[in-house]
Amino acid sequence: MTQEESIAKILLDAKAVKVSVNPPFTWNTGFLAPIYCDNRLLISYPEERGLVIKGFKDLIEQNNLEFDVLAGTATAGIPWASFLAQELNKAMVYVRAQPKDYGKAKQVEGFMPNGARVLIVEDLISTGRSSLTSAKACQREYEAQIVAVIAIFDYQMELAKTSFADANINLLALSNFSSLVKVAAEQSYLTKEEKDNALSWGANPEAWHKAHGGKEILKVVK
Repeated sequence: MTQEESIAKILLDAKAVKVSVNPPFTWNTGFLAPIYCDNRLLISYPEERGLVIKGFKDLIEQNNLEFDVLAGTATAGIPWASFLAQELNKAMVYVRAQPKDYGKAKQVEGFMPNGARVLIVEDLISTGRSSLTSAKACQREYEAQIVAVIAIFDYQMELAKTSFADANINLLALSNFSSLVKVAAEQSYLTKEEKDNALSWGANPEAWHKAHGGKEILKVVK
């Protein structure tokens, strides 16, 4: 079993993956989908949590990522950035979804020197909006150099691929949609109908979204 499949099995065993077509799930981006992956559940399981952190460490080493600061995206990326920062003895900040409307109106909480090399930590990637918004906030407030975005899970949406490419930011994930569906099918986590719906969505998420009454989704980051 590959690393992608092992992490997928951890998500499935923790019951972090749900499937529903009628009604479909509505993501915070407004996207409709028949599948929802809730990585927040993993913070409650020490053994599984440790495997994810080990996976992140391996990912960093394998890709020779050199950085000064870990930045956790609010809110789901914050605990993973915290665990990893403690493990690696690295500085950490977290990035709000929006700048504060009081005080210094900051979006990045914590401190880093101007021009610092930043590795952004995310729990999952759907459209990529939260990660790329966090990257822009670090660049705006600290002139940060974004080394990469690392995540536990990637839905492998073309919208995200295009947005990351446009921003010239590398995305690295421990697991992904295709590995999840493969493991779920092999180990009977999904019924045939659930698997078919998931694959239909995976083949063209935007078309599936529209076919189920979803509204037009705007470009992730301007």
